[in-house]
Formats: sequence, structure tokens, C-alpha cells
Amino acid sequence: MSDASMGTLYVVATPIGNLEDLSARAIRLLGEVALIAAEDTRHSARLLRHLGLSVPMLSLHEHNELARVDQLAERLAAGSDIALISDAGTPLISDPGFVLVRELRQRGHRIVPVPGPCALVAALSAGGLPTDRFLFSGFLPAKGSARRACLEALAEHAETLVFYESPHRILATLKDLSTTLGNRDLVLGRELTKTFETFLEGTAAQLLARMEEDPDQARGEFVIMVAGVPKAATMDCASVEADTLLGALLAEEVGIKQAAAVASRVLGGSKKTWYARAQTLKDAQRD
Repeated sequence: MSDASMGTLYVVATPIGNLEDLSARAIRLLGEVALIAAEDTRHSARLLRHLGLSVPMLSLHEHNELARVDQLAERLAAGSDIALISDAGTPLISDPGFVLVRELRQRGHRIVPVPGPCALVAALSAGGLPTDRFLFSGFLPAKGSARRACLEALAEHAETLVFYESPHRILATLKDLSTTLGNRDLVLGRELTKTFETFLEGTAAQLLARMEEDPDQARGEFVIMVAGVPKAATMDCASVEADTLLGALLAEEVGIKQAAAVASRVLGGSKKTWYARAQTLKDAQRD
């Protein structure tokens, strides 16, 4: 339990573009706290000037976050309220803050969320892809080999996949998406809530071609949303249909590799997964 005499850390969401999205509660709290821990104080100073606020700020970013914990804990222990903000959107969502919140919570300090703008949620709300289940992976690795490996590891997920991406890597990422995930439905949310907000739909290859024709479409910050593996391709390996098909193929002395390829074409899913199932059935037949 937190001590009522101690201050509170408010985790405050700030606009991702449109300043009108900042809530009245957020504005009030930013004006009331004793200190604002900001990812980039110079960037956040512009927001405070727009709001007509003059509040002391302290930088808190990925390189100094752990070192700031004791300093901020002391301020909270002394009764000062603090606001944590990032450059844009909700702190901790692909932004600094997790280490601070974890450490302060373990020490018994009170942490209060002040919800608001978040590029992830904004994109999903208007993207048109399933939102009942989604997997958010933040920014993909910068290096191509690591990026492709990451995408391959996610290829069999049925959830909508969501990533953030920067303008200088969007073309390379679309190429890798096309290579690893094929012709999945894909939606790009670009420059969300800003003047040139755009949603682009199509396969990765189609969107890549569009950007190569119109370089302006490759400008800005992106939220990439990719449809999960189609339901027809998400197999239940214990299903009668799957085992019956594989069993029939193996009974005709079709090789495991060929049986997996046929199952993949007929029922969907990856050859690798079907290969493992066929191998299991083959082993069972031998016993």
C-alpha cells in the first residue's frame, strides 16, 4: 500500500499529432504537478508553451531511465506529484517508462494512468482489420536479417499483427513483409491525427509499388497492421479431417514431405507444421 503522504506518479498520454486530443484532465494535471519527466524536454517544452504552462522538467529516456529512478522516488517520497510523458502518445508503449513504473511500483509508490492518445489504438480503430485479438510488436529490428527472422516467427499467428515503423525503413519493411507473409491483407496508418493522415490498404507488394510511384506516401510515421494467418489455415491437428487426410496420404506411401505439402495446399497452414503432424502419425503407425 502506498503512503498517502507521498506524491503520485501520473502516466500522462499526450497528443500524437492533433493537440485537441489532449484531455482536460491531462491539461489540469500537467499544470498541477511539481515536475514533469519528459522523454525530450525540448520537444515537450513546445507542448507546455502551447498550453501556457511553466512546469519544471527532467529528461527521462532510454539511456538514463534507470539512473533517474532514485531521484524521482525521492521527490515522490517528499510529497511531490510527478507527470511522466513521452514525445507523443501513451508512455511505455514503445516509449520509455517501463523501468521507472516497475521500480516505483515495487517500492510502494502510487502510479496513476491518465489515458489518451495512442497510435496503436487509433490505427486499429480505423484500420478495418480484426481487433478482437491483436499482437503488438512495436518497432521491428533495423537490420534486414533480424527483421525477416522476427516476421517469420510471427507468420503463423492468427491475430492481427501490429508494428510501428519509421519513414526511412518503411520500404525495406514492406519488401520483407511481402517475402515472409505473402499476400496478406495489410493496412498502413500514416501520420495519424495529423494534416496528412492516410490509410493505405492492399498487399505489401501493392503498397510498395504505390510508394515507389508516389514517394510522398512513404513520408511520416507508420502503424503497420497485417491480417493474421487466415482461419482456414489455422488447423486443429487433432481434427478428424486433418488426420484423415494425412493418414490416407501416408497409407498410399506418399512421403512425409509430400503429404505435408498436399495438406498445406488443401487445408492451409505451413508445410513445417503439417510435416511435424505427419511425422507424428507416421511414428504412431509404426508402433
